[in-house]
This record gives sequence, C-alpha cells and structure tokens, in this order.
Amino acid sequence: MHIFFNMLAIVFVIVALITLLSYAIYWYESANLSPELMEQRFAPRRLLLALRLLVGETLLLFVSVLLHPLGWIWPAEKPTVDNSRPPIILLHGLFHNRSCWWWLKRRLKRTGYRTIYSLRLSAWHDVEILTELIAKKVDQLRLQAGVEQVVLIGHSMGGILARNYIQRRGGAARVAHCIQLGAPNGGSKLAPFAVSPLARNLLPGSTFLAELNASKLPADIPLTCIYSRHDNIVIPSSSGRLPGSREVELQGMGHMGLLYHKTAVRAVLDALGDPSA
Repeated sequence: MHIFFNMLAIVFVIVALITLLSYAIYWYESANLSPELMEQRFAPRRLLLALRLLVGETLLLFVSVLLHPLGWIWPAEKPTVDNSRPPIILLHGLFHNRSCWWWLKRRLKRTGYRTIYSLRLSAWHDVEILTELIAKKVDQLRLQAGVEQVVLIGHSMGGILARNYIQRRGGAARVAHCIQLGAPNGGSKLAPFAVSPLARNLLPGSTFLAELNASKLPADIPLTCIYSRHDNIVIPSSSGRLPGSREVELQGMGHMGLLYHKTAVRAVLDALGDPSA
C-alpha cells in the first residue's frame, strides 16, 4: 500500500510539472502577442486566476491519467438504440482514450441521449486511417439506429479528425452536427513536444492543416467550435478558433477542463439544443 501511494505521488508531481510547463509556455506566447499583459501579471485577480488554472488543470489531468487504464480494459460498447435522437460519436484527443469521456457521457445520458459511442483512436496511426475508422463507425451506427445522420463531438485531435471526415472525406451528408472542444484548428506550438508522428499534423502551418483549412466548411450542417481563452495545450489559444463555424469562447479552464467544466458541458448541450445542463 505504501508503494501504491508513493506511485500516486510521483504521478501527481509529473502531472503538476507538465501543467506548470504548459502554462509557462502559454504565458510566454500570450505576453509576446500582447505585451500589455506584462503590466497586469502581478495583479491579485491575475494571480488568483493563474492559481485556479494550475490547480484545476492539474487535478483534472491527474484524474484522467488515473482513469486511462480503464479505457483499455473496458469491453466494447453496445450503446442503446434510440431513434428519437441522432447517435453521438465521441472522438478523444491525442494520447487519451475512451475513459476521458466518462463525465460528458454521464451528462448526455441524463439529458436523454442513449445512443452514445466513444471511438478508440490510436496515437500511432495515420490521420487518414483514423478518419476511415470514423467513417466505418458512422455507417455502422446509422445502420444500427436506422437513421441517416449522427452527431460528432471531438476533443482536441478528435475535433480535427471530425473536420477531416466531413470536409475532405465526404462525410458531411452523414453528420447532423459537429462539435469541437479545444481543437487545434490552427495547430499548436506544443505539437513538437509530442512523440507521436500523428502530432506532426498539428504543427502550425503543416501541410495537413493547410489543406484542411483551405477546404470549405460544409454549409448544410451546423459546426460548433468551443474553445478556451486559457487553453494550455492549444497555443496560442486563437488557434482553437474556426472561422465560419459557430464559435463559443470560454475562459477560466484549461484543455482538460473543456471535458469536465460545467460551462463547457452547458455549451455542448446548448449546441445540441438541450437547454438543461
């Protein structure tokens, strides 16, 4: 038991250091883009916000790391078929798995959504292979539920894969709504730190992102882009924007906070047309 708690402490320290480093880079980029921030850096409200972001994001990332093994051992999902609402497919981000969706799935089910599937996306596969996996799951759920369209909700890299499917791989007609949470639509300056080859696609100015952003957004389906001004992974935070979509800017939460924070959950439910949150 003593060894177990020591391991937990080590994991927590590593998570805290990662969060601190990411926010240090966030601050560096923000201050260079807006030098006037230097004059406000020691203001009490600024220090309180910084502390809240660091503590909140550390705790949420720590919980996600602890839950991560469950995403490997959980059996394949068999979602309940409900024809009254379109099926929802959840697409997680880089280095995460299905376990990161537990809270949002719970809230979606409480508001009446029953057909929810969280897809496994390997960090070591090519972006087009992952997009093909999404296409197959979309068709499978459409057939299973007897509907024409599904809803895609993607966090981080998952949001980019959702765009690739509807913009470049002919999936627009099969999607009723696409919702992004903290997707690096303009890339992220933290991408070089990722060891996965998939992260190369998220470098600002990468060939993949240039081609994706050059393709037109489908005009016949709603696309909601939810991003945080204080995202510590999508750097700069403006890279989370998606011109032409319905943009929802949040603040007071980091990258993982977009999966748990009540304001982010409410934004998802509002986008789906559910006023309750």
